[in-house]
Amino acid sequence: MTSLRCRAGRRPACTLRWLFTSHLATLCAFLALASGCAHTHSTTPLMPREAQGQLLRSGDVVKISFPRTPTLDTTQQIRRDGKINLYLVGEVSAANMPPAELEARLLELYSSQLVSKEVRVTVVSSAFAVFVTGAVVHPGKLTPERSLTALEAIMEAGGFDEAKADTKTVTVLRNESGQTKRFTLNLKAVLNGKDTEPFYLQAYDVIYVPERFSWF
Repeated sequence: MTSLRCRAGRRPACTLRWLFTSHLATLCAFLALASGCAHTHSTTPLMPREAQGQLLRSGDVVKISFPRTPTLDTTQQIRRDGKINLYLVGEVSAANMPPAELEARLLELYSSQLVSKEVRVTVVSSAFAVFVTGAVVHPGKLTPERSLTALEAIMEAGGFDEAKADTKTVTVLRNESGQTKRFTLNLKAVLNGKDTEPFYLQAYDVIYVPERFSWF
């Protein structure tokens, strides 16, 4: 514990220094405790993930084209079990993979029926949805036709509320295997032109933009 000695005739000044030191120590202890509590609720490293690109999901409508074999062309919605039912080959898993991976899979399945070794998978409509809340101009649900970065989603929501938004501690909440994971993003650095990895969103992510803390 810090010890302060008061000289004769200077007790008032010494008393003020002691009070200041005491309150400062109390404030530091409180902030340390608050910081510890915040980390307790964090279930994952607070850092961005690399782009994963577009993934097909249940509810997406896809158009599958076979150049020079148009009789096989079809448009289907991916079922809740993640599958589609195709002529000649039956049920095929389609969810949780990029369109290019499904194309490769269909090339393999239809190899003996195709005149040209080419398949095209196009997303007609997407079930992709994310939610933006907090200090943004138009909070709410977004249903983009492709994967977005966190910053792009915020721009789609009208951008930051410049008078309130804390752009240094934007939070993304994500449900994976029944657990909620949290990622904290410093988007102020991105806006200032700092070279950082983009954080791509997954379906049903929640983006929360907090308000700046003020003592007044």
